[in-house]
Amino acid sequence: AALRPGAVVVNKSTVPVGSAAIVERIIDRDDVSVVSNPEFLREGSAVSDFLHPDRVVIGADSAEAGRRVAALYQSVEAPVLVTDPASAETIKYAANAFLATKITFINEIADLSEKVGADVQEVARGIGLDNRIGSKFLHAGPGFGGSCFPKDTRALVQIAQDHDVQLRIVEAVLGVNDNRKRAMARKVANAAGNLRGKTVAVLGLTFKPDTDDMREAPSIPLVTGLLDMGAKVRAHDPVGMEQARKELPEIEYCDDPYDCVRGADAMVVVTEWVQYRTLDLERLKGEMVQPVVIDLRNIYRPEEMARQGFRYVSVGRRPS
Repeated sequence: AALRPGAVVVNKSTVPVGSAAIVERIIDRDDVSVVSNPEFLREGSAVSDFLHPDRVVIGADSAEAGRRVAALYQSVEAPVLVTDPASAETIKYAANAFLATKITFINEIADLSEKVGADVQEVARGIGLDNRIGSKFLHAGPGFGGSCFPKDTRALVQIAQDHDVQLRIVEAVLGVNDNRKRAMARKVANAAGNLRGKTVAVLGLTFKPDTDDMREAPSIPLVTGLLDMGAKVRAHDPVGMEQARKELPEIEYCDDPYDCVRGADAMVVVTEWVQYRTLDLERLKGEMVQPVVIDLRNIYRPEEMARQGFRYVSVGRRPS
């Protein structure tokens, strides 16, 4: 009732396909338009992503409403796609599902690479040079997490089911990713041996660097699995420990990565924070009971770790 005649209501959130039509029915005014304008912002770089987007997507049934929303972006240099609301809403879900699929694909190729003696980073570089594929989101690891990819892939599957459509690829992505996150504890055990009574140092808890977000973080099933195997877990994260305590209250938290690895039988890199890339490897080795490193983000070079005397296991590369 408070809206002025000619007002435009813009949905920015990622919402189920058909939400613009639902909002339109709720408002129930012919002189008010509803537009879908999904955001494509990453945690940790939202301002930059807003100012320098790959594209701006606007879904509008009214050409005038679409033009007015597009005009808000006149200072932003990016392609502007004006389409219908349902297409705009689907674009956001399809984009995230595709990126989740790309991550899951390279993770499975990493498993194959380990078995056949290939280097998944070289494989990713080789296929990423194909401009039909591109190099982004081809970094093997412990599986995707966060607030968007798991939620949006599940939502897309549910939307499809509601419309009697089966998205077999997206369903497989969800299953493979869940299994992968649970399998990371076994990867640690295979590298370090029987974990009962041993201390495992976990570096990085958030689902990605530059955020304190623990939602769907791979560290959660990893740590839970380690505890189930009888390990004692100590952890460090530059900014995520306060949030992590809510999810993982039963482990020990350390304010410094060297304190975290002191007396540890194995160290696991879960989140690729930049400060972990520059740790003093000689000091690291001196703090540990056994120089065993399981690098789930491939931030170290195998030849350097071997030279330093580490038993080094990474993802998609031969152990050293």
